[in-house]
Amino acid sequence: MAAFSNIDEVNEHVESLVTCLKRGEINGSYNVAMKTVLVLRKAVGQLRWGNAKELMEFVRLAGQKLVEAQPSEAAVGNMVRRILKIIKEEYATAIGKTEDGTSGSLQGFLLSEKKSGDFTGSVPLLKSIIVDAINELISELETSIDNIAAQALEHIHSNEVIMTMGASRTVEKFLKNAARKRKFSVIVAECAPYYHGQNLAKRLAETGVETTLIADAAIFAIMARVNKVIIGADTVMADGGLKVVSGCGALALAAKHHSVPLIVCGALFKLSPQYVCSYDQDNINKFLSPHDVMDFSEGHLLSRISITNPAFDYITPDLVNLYISDVGGNAPSYVYRLLSELYHPDDYII
Repeated sequence: MAAFSNIDEVNEHVESLVTCLKRGEINGSYNVAMKTVLVLRKAVGQLRWGNAKELMEFVRLAGQKLVEAQPSEAAVGNMVRRILKIIKEEYATAIGKTEDGTSGSLQGFLLSEKKSGDFTGSVPLLKSIIVDAINELISELETSIDNIAAQALEHIHSNEVIMTMGASRTVEKFLKNAARKRKFSVIVAECAPYYHGQNLAKRLAETGVETTLIADAAIFAIMARVNKVIIGADTVMADGGLKVVSGCGALALAAKHHSVPLIVCGALFKLSPQYVCSYDQDNINKFLSPHDVMDFSEGHLLSRISITNPAFDYITPDLVNLYISDVGGNAPSYVYRLLSELYHPDDYII
């Protein structure tokens, strides 16, 4: 790896984020994604690097540290891949402009692709160009939830019964935006053992949405009266499957049984090129304290049983009807196309 100036200062920022990720101090995929991008923007802006190849080496190594700190948080790796794609694209575009001024033409594109393979060329002002592109990515992150919520009126109609689970910030804004012009009712499953659904039900009721809170055990019984199920996703996997808060797996199966459409709201930063492997749960799931499921004071029982408290469920693509991102609604089978636009194939494995 090349020697950089100011690398100690930049490494401090990276290590600080690594520590926060290990301790679980950052709540929510959005906050994780934003902090990752901000740290990498500092690296791009403060390091003195000679060419794009050196910069990509540092970003990739920093990305590996961040991903290892919290393997179950896909937003970290996704943002590292996005920035690597930005560096490659801006370098290729700049090479096309500086070499023959034919940028924008087919000839310019082919020449830039050919000449940018090693990423060692000298490009004036490349740093400022890349920083500007990262700033655009930050703006995309900041407006992602609003762009999803703006589509609510296309999917929620008057007098419908909507069911959701947990307390997704994206789903909350989606429902509140629809409630401005539509009258509908929402059934919220409380999502034991942490009962995040209670908080969502309270916030929806305060804004005038007709809201009913139910126990998780009642999901299947009530599903026959529901018109749509709308949930958030922690991660959208490469095959269109979903990593969701624990309990949503049963919700999706109940919706499938009753032929109720399942709609998923998730910004593009949640879209991951990873697949779920049943034997590799450490990189997909995280397991929380069993104390929340059964109190440790019940020692006579605990000595005879094993309790697993997973944070996430996996929903297969066949259970999902529509995936709504900040660029519109798509079927799960279209996810592969979105992946090709967001990430370079060489960066799927960081």
